[in-house]
Amino acid sequence: MSAETYDGRTIADGAATGTVLRSTEPISFYGAVDIESGEFIEEGHQLEGENVADRVLVFPRGKGSTVGSYVLYGLAKRDNAPAAIVNTETETIVATGAILGEIPCVDGIDVSELEDGDRVTVDADAGTVTVLEE
Repeated sequence: MSAETYDGRTIADGAATGTVLRSTEPISFYGAVDIESGEFIEEGHQLEGENVADRVLVFPRGKGSTVGSYVLYGLAKRDNAPAAIVNTETETIVATGAILGEIPCVDGIDVSELEDGDRVTVDADAGTVTVLEE
């Protein structure tokens, strides 16, 4: 497998390498992620039971309450935040949380191109996501 790089748009600066945790569903962080553990707790959501800490969280877009921004910030303060966030379209709730929590974030990426378990580098300064060779 060769490395493939996708170009997107910088939402929050920074860079991180990690393993993809992907959702095909939008995410509302308020009430969906336990701030103390990073565990995804929204019943019936495809990520229920997964932990977002240190993963590259890939999902189409955010949804729901503006409190979600503070949940992302709180996750970062407790070292339970995703290593990076990749979206198709980052709306203001996720963008604000990523900026406050200093979580690298890129959007404009076709998230269907990334798979659970892919090892990727998110270079939000450059607005790129690179799938690393295995």
